[in-house]
Amino acid sequence: MNQQWLSVGKLVNTHGIRGEVKVISQTDFPEERFAPKSRLTLLNEENGQQVDVEVQSAREHKGMYYLKLKGYDNINDVEKYKGWSLKVSKEEMIELDEGEYYHHQIIGCAVVTDEGADLGVITEILVPGANDVWVVQPKKGKQVLIPVIDEVVLDVDVANKTVKVHLMEGLI
Repeated sequence: MNQQWLSVGKLVNTHGIRGEVKVISQTDFPEERFAPKSRLTLLNEENGQQVDVEVQSAREHKGMYYLKLKGYDNINDVEKYKGWSLKVSKEEMIELDEGEYYHHQIIGCAVVTDEGADLGVITEILVPGANDVWVVQPKKGKQVLIPVIDEVVLDVDVANKTVKVHLMEGLI
């Protein structure tokens, strides 16, 4: 069965000798993903090897998370997982509030203006600060940057992979 995965973090190092691991968070929900009894899958991206783990405890320090995995009580038990990704299956996605979307739901959406013009397809999402910016690649020509603000993004239909936008003056 080909399971689809979402990244929630990357195991970058061990911490101390009692089996704690240092994780860079790649999730908007670290409090939930790294909570005690939370189940995660360690995945080696190079060879597809995977190991299911359970979080025993976690703490955040300077933007990093230190996890204690249940049953891994020694540095030697966790050393081999350095560089592995922490994943959850797509079925375990956290329900978002209305008007919020996961990046993987937005990338690949066709963008159409409220006047019916086809702008292209969203290829990436930039997170520069106050609001996200969607990078739209037209069939020909330069990329269009769409700020994700209420005045511009009118409708997002993830089921049909379409986004309707209003082009304000000076946007392109």
